[in-house]
Amino acid sequence: MAEGRIIKALSGFYYVADGENTIQCRGRGNFRKRKITPLVGDIVEYEAENMTDGYVLEVYERKNALIRPPIANVDQAILVFSIKEPDLNLQLLDKFLVHIEANDIEPLICFSKYDLADETLKHQVDEIVKQYEQVGYTVLLTSTIEEEGIKKIRPFLTNNISVVAGQSGVGKSSLLNALEPSLHIETNNISMHLGRGKHTTRHVELLQIEGGLVADTPGFSSLDFHNIEAEDLTYCFPEMRALINDCKFRGCTHTQEPKCAVREAVEGEKISSSRYKHYVEFLQEIKSQKRRY
Repeated sequence: MAEGRIIKALSGFYYVADGENTIQCRGRGNFRKRKITPLVGDIVEYEAENMTDGYVLEVYERKNALIRPPIANVDQAILVFSIKEPDLNLQLLDKFLVHIEANDIEPLICFSKYDLADETLKHQVDEIVKQYEQVGYTVLLTSTIEEEGIKKIRPFLTNNISVVAGQSGVGKSSLLNALEPSLHIETNNISMHLGRGKHTTRHVELLQIEGGLVADTPGFSSLDFHNIEAEDLTYCFPEMRALINDCKFRGCTHTQEPKCAVREAVEGEKISSSRYKHYVEFLQEIKSQKRRY
């Protein structure tokens, strides 16, 4: 038996990297009965007679796993959001951040296409950057056209497994091509009619970049909260998490309760009103989902 890491899953095959070799494998026959689905990033036990005829026998315990994109054992998430074409969507960014926090993954926020911004938009983006930096997040401004910020990303990749995520058309594949030109990942312009990009990436694959592994993933524009409970949502907002013990009532939802430290912080402009608004929207969405089930 041998061990390796799944670096690509495609058409029922799992490509397992073991040192310098990559072995094409199928999943063990009883995985479906055991409700096990191997994911890119999994450390697995496998056996193979040759390079194209192997079987994944066991999936080792994961430190985390994402559903969309389907990937496991991630160290950090590079969240790419364009400031224009398509326009910056902060609600979606906060939704991504909630899922990243819930899975104990370190986020790196990249606002892409900075070269498309006029001075007014740049000023607005600078204020947004300050807002997220105050929470404790690292934020980079990038432009693959002008190579703005690309060099700053490189040190974050070394010795890490990173997932690049964000909605379609924001420049994820362009960013990876800028980091490693030899990849030649397909890119397309966004649809001006729909205001979103085409899915140029159709599967998850770990790529060797800057001494780390980076996953290019299919773009998507929505996430659900099926795996997050209403009472846990506060913990996914670091600025609110820090104030939990200051609220008068244990289990405070920060919506109607008196002497709520979080709402006091929002009123005192110590917590972003837009972040708080998104928290309330997400809380309602979670409660609605639970009622439906």
